[in-house]
Amino acid sequence: MAGKWSALVELMRPKNLVLAAITVPLGAHFGIIGEWSSSHAFAVGVQILTVMTFMGAGNAMNDIKDATIDAVAHPSRPLPSGRVSVLEAKRFVVLLWIISFLSMAFGAWWLYQGNLAWWPLIAIYLVAVALMLTYDLGPETKAKGLVGNVAISLMVAAVIGYGASTVGCVSALVGWVALVVFFTNLARELIKDCQDMLADEGERETFPMKVGLEKARMSAYVMVMAGLVCLYIPYWQGPFTLNQLVYQTPAILVLITLNGPMFKGEDAVVGTRIRGAMLLGLLGFILTLML
Repeated sequence: MAGKWSALVELMRPKNLVLAAITVPLGAHFGIIGEWSSSHAFAVGVQILTVMTFMGAGNAMNDIKDATIDAVAHPSRPLPSGRVSVLEAKRFVVLLWIISFLSMAFGAWWLYQGNLAWWPLIAIYLVAVALMLTYDLGPETKAKGLVGNVAISLMVAAVIGYGASTVGCVSALVGWVALVVFFTNLARELIKDCQDMLADEGERETFPMKVGLEKARMSAYVMVMAGLVCLYIPYWQGPFTLNQLVYQTPAILVLITLNGPMFKGEDAVVGTRIRGAMLLGLLGFILTLML
């Protein structure tokens, strides 16, 4: 039985869930401008469970859908290896969805009881559900290139907004941080499609296939610059000051020096640097709030 549950948990891809466990409190931190209380911590803890089970359900659904492909490409995964049956996996997905929905509903009720804004929590959750279901199921935006890139980037950025909504504090700052995450993640998705163009042939119709590698890389760089603008605005318009922009220096330097590797077609290098810049940017915001 322990082995069965271990295999079911593996379907959730626990390593990927760590980011969710970090991003939810991060969004809350930006929403409350770093002013934590025990009630905030409780609310965020509940919604970490919501997001982890939500993402786990999505990952498990993806494995169910790709079970035939994984039998060749990833035979050691739980479904192809026979450690979990498709029926067991589907039941596990239902359980995860139930836990996710109930914990979200509890969070909305908690906000309502505290006379805090409860509807953003529900709205962001429902939008994320719609994005996830249309990504892997009908109309399968995953296979539609740019539309799928935008969908996955919206889901990643939504976690920041969801984290802030758990404490009823969705603010302009949260919106700008979410846009930084959206644009940088979209740039990374485009670069990943450039890197995987040959492997994706026949499976997906990606943006680089439609416009060519050069134009796709240029588009990715435009997204990087858009992310850079969004990074700058909270220091220009508030709540921060221009002097505090110094904390974003590492992220800015990484972003503005991407044009060289992009021009050379070093997609793997660019993808890694964009992810690093995103993390540095989030760290920069945290330092701005703390110092």
